[in-house]
Amino acid sequence: MKILIVGGYGTFGGRLVDLLSDEQRLTIYVAGRNLQKAEEFCNSKIADAILVPLCLDRSQPEDVLEHVKPDLVVDASGPFQIYGDHPYRFVEACLAVKVNYIDLADGADFVAGISAFDQKAKEANCYAISGMSSFPVLTAAVVRKLAVGLKFIDEIQAGIAPSPFAGVGLNVIKAIASYSGKPVPILKDGKWQTGFGFFDSKRMVVNVPGYMPLHPIRFALTDVPDNKILSWDWPEVKSIWMGAGPTPALLHRLLWLAAGLVRLRVLRSLLPLTPIMNWVINTLRWGEHRGGMIVQVKGKGETRSWHLLAEGDGGPLVPSMAAEAIIRNCLDGRPPKIGARSGHRELELADYAPSLAKHGIIYGFRSEVDGTLYQRVMGDALSRLDTPLKNFHQQKQSFSMEGQADILPSSNILGRVIAGIMRFPLAGEKVPLTVEIEIAAKGETWTRGFAGRKFSSRQKFGQGRYEGLLVESFGPLNFGMAVTETLGKLGLVLRGWDILGLPLPTFLMPHAIANEHGKDGRFNFDVEIRAPIVGRIVRYQGWLAEP
Repeated sequence: MKILIVGGYGTFGGRLVDLLSDEQRLTIYVAGRNLQKAEEFCNSKIADAILVPLCLDRSQPEDVLEHVKPDLVVDASGPFQIYGDHPYRFVEACLAVKVNYIDLADGADFVAGISAFDQKAKEANCYAISGMSSFPVLTAAVVRKLAVGLKFIDEIQAGIAPSPFAGVGLNVIKAIASYSGKPVPILKDGKWQTGFGFFDSKRMVVNVPGYMPLHPIRFALTDVPDNKILSWDWPEVKSIWMGAGPTPALLHRLLWLAAGLVRLRVLRSLLPLTPIMNWVINTLRWGEHRGGMIVQVKGKGETRSWHLLAEGDGGPLVPSMAAEAIIRNCLDGRPPKIGARSGHRELELADYAPSLAKHGIIYGFRSEVDGTLYQRVMGDALSRLDTPLKNFHQQKQSFSMEGQADILPSSNILGRVIAGIMRFPLAGEKVPLTVEIEIAAKGETWTRGFAGRKFSSRQKFGQGRYEGLLVESFGPLNFGMAVTETLGKLGLVLRGWDILGLPLPTFLMPHAIANEHGKDGRFNFDVEIRAPIVGRIVRYQGWLAEP
């Protein structure tokens, strides 16, 4: 199969090449206006597919298309929002020479308008599919999955949060600049209203069950196809909102301020600032090299959500995975139907699964229903815990357990002073232990008694800066912890702390190594608390059983 990728050495086109490079059945024409860049790109790759550099001007592509005669053209260039007075010039050129076409467009009007070429595509016996990217293909596939069993959907919202180290192409920056601060039609409360691109915002948390969530992120309103197209498939929906979450937060704040100047008509557009924006976004990088995506639907009395988490360099590949899946389906004899249309119905979540797994990208589902504290925090990851842990954290009424613990104290005076203030246990082996857990509507109170020496903490579901976390409080000190699951074991990872609601510096934050496991059919625990400079404050490990 011969594929011609316009923008093949660019951000998304280059990643599509990377995704398909293991496919021996492909000849990939890496096309763009600069032949030297195309050649350098191809020479830098080790691929099973045949890579061919190609010079192509998308404004006059007919001669190249006639010469190459590709089976499929993929337009990965953009920005589709500012293609000018004849935005479908390239689509028409492909259909004129009877070449199949798909694109990675994220412009709402562009994707919605391609259906005007449906008859021409059918006459050419071709398909022309627009919007083969995360918005709207992946979002629509996830909404279909979340909607199973719901009689109707009131609200759909989604957000993509790339890692600050993901790398953003110049055309993406141009697309953002083209509508920042400008009116964006959105469906809200059953009526079409006006939002403002990259100015209106919502805070959401990407929180895959059993994994460490991203920090709460403020997502900015984007002008993507989903704002229009999802209402075609779910006409009963009353609100649709799609956003992007730039990180670090300071970067988002700068974009928000710039968009505000456009909204106030101090600036006509951010397009003249594109070079500066490009430098800032791709230079000022700090924070965690993690990205994610969230899709949420609300029905009658129920909220369901899907969360995707990508560590390291896997996340930037996701927007190109829809095109990858279409091409692999073609190779396996399952091409799309002829005609021109939006691509939001072309794939299901299962079509993404192989590529997501290959690149270490995980996802999971949540349903906001009443349950125990740990059911709310962990979602369906609770069901994967070892049986003793699962039984322990699914208790709905207050209970107590007994066991024993081995305790290692701090090796220095300062650590022992801190341990004494917190009433942590004293050193000893096989120390008798009781744990009483009082369950109430607002959370749980844990009282631990080591040979009669007691200390208590309160646990609750996190809100605000701790949303998606378990919050454990010792007096005025509050600790936000991610609750993880690995091979049936439960882990706790500190993500933030404060005193009486006042955030404390992370470089001074204690380091807790805490896990639970079900070896020998018992509830086993191992907790070590350390602090910067001080080192270990206390470590206790042991087991619990019903009295």
